[in-house]
Amino acid sequence: MAQLWGGRFTKETDKLVYNFNASISFDQKFYEQDIRGSKAHVKMLAKQGILTEKERDQILEGLEGILADVKAGRLAITSEYEDIHSFVEANLIDRIGDPGKKLHTGRSRNDQVALDMKLYVRDEIDEIDQEVKSLLEALQKIMEENVHTYMPGFTHLQKAQPVTLAHHVGAYFEMFRRDRGRLFDIRKRMNSCPLGAGALAGTTYPLDREYTAQLLDFDEPTRNSMDSVSDRDYVIELLSALSTVMMHLSRFSEEIILWNSNEYRFVEIDDAYSTGSSIMPQKKNPDIAELVRGKTGRVYGALTSILTTMKGIPLAYNKDMQEDKELTFDAIDTVKGCLALFTGMISTMQFNKANMEASAKNGFTNATDAADYLVNHGVPFRDAHGIVGQLVLKCIEKGISLDELSLEEYKEISPVFEQDIYEAISMKTCVEKRMTLGAPGPDVMEQVIAGNKKYLEAN
Repeated sequence: MAQLWGGRFTKETDKLVYNFNASISFDQKFYEQDIRGSKAHVKMLAKQGILTEKERDQILEGLEGILADVKAGRLAITSEYEDIHSFVEANLIDRIGDPGKKLHTGRSRNDQVALDMKLYVRDEIDEIDQEVKSLLEALQKIMEENVHTYMPGFTHLQKAQPVTLAHHVGAYFEMFRRDRGRLFDIRKRMNSCPLGAGALAGTTYPLDREYTAQLLDFDEPTRNSMDSVSDRDYVIELLSALSTVMMHLSRFSEEIILWNSNEYRFVEIDDAYSTGSSIMPQKKNPDIAELVRGKTGRVYGALTSILTTMKGIPLAYNKDMQEDKELTFDAIDTVKGCLALFTGMISTMQFNKANMEASAKNGFTNATDAADYLVNHGVPFRDAHGIVGQLVLKCIEKGISLDELSLEEYKEISPVFEQDIYEAISMKTCVEKRMTLGAPGPDVMEQVIAGNKKYLEAN
């Protein structure tokens, strides 16, 4: 059992206790961050005269060797070590002898693990941000190509008014753009360095915490040593943001699942992102969308778990906080995987534009525009609403759309209708006359798409 403590103990730790307490099985995931933090710490110690330059160089060379050997597979991280910190230190001592024993000067595992977790989360935020950006670029392409692709807009899962595919997809662009903003905010807020906080009360060594923070690309050192080692707000914030990302992915997945059904036939999912049935040869299932929808609960569970873990912990560090890692690692991996697969799925998905437009027509999505036609010809809106309701009822009885009613049938209910009603309720007119910013009209949609392009280029 390789561990960083034991002098005060007269008996060896029970093996079950050791295994239960150990974190090496999961905290090995941030071995690179642990070594990076140790290198910065050693450089600072030498700068302050706490270590000699020779000791600094020996330790740095040893750490570089450990890093290279782990990456190359020449050095395995095994369960004989209690955690990643003991793995690095024990191997360093094996390689360079007594100078390696000075690595931990002026440092505790409490501020060390706080640093490692921050470095890891910060790195992962950058990777997740790029995955979200790739998704936004895929959505932008769909928008650019479908400004004139008409489809029904829904409320209550009922066909409501005609929109375009560009407009519909644009709603998700806004959601994921906000997700990037949340990630940016979290990264900025968490970017203070806890190293130097010690176990909870700092240290008597003359550390230069500003220098350490600078070496590790932090904006500043943390300002309270107790908070430094017990803060996991950034983990909670990240899991909250990731839960929101998954909620957005799940909403979109639900729509794709519906659109892919035989009843809608709005989309054709590429074979590479579909699966078949073991018994029904005709089936082509939207499994990626369904799994994304299902895995959302997994990320929600991680957020609930860390909130529950943290709610009863007094200051400062407590072992409960070790529970922050596995669930966070799993949530991060889940979100990155879902983003990559979802982006691939929608990038290769084919849209059945004719079916979309036919669905909009057959769902009376232009009924409001028929009422507006009457209002523009002097009919009070409430009367116009009732007149069009009668027209819809007639269409339902005949199994046709408003476009298919004859002018005589229109005039039977209201003599105000003339031949120009057909132009007024065409999908093209219904969409194009909605020209306020944020509406589906092509001119304003082009403005939005141009703004999206500038945003993606700048961010």
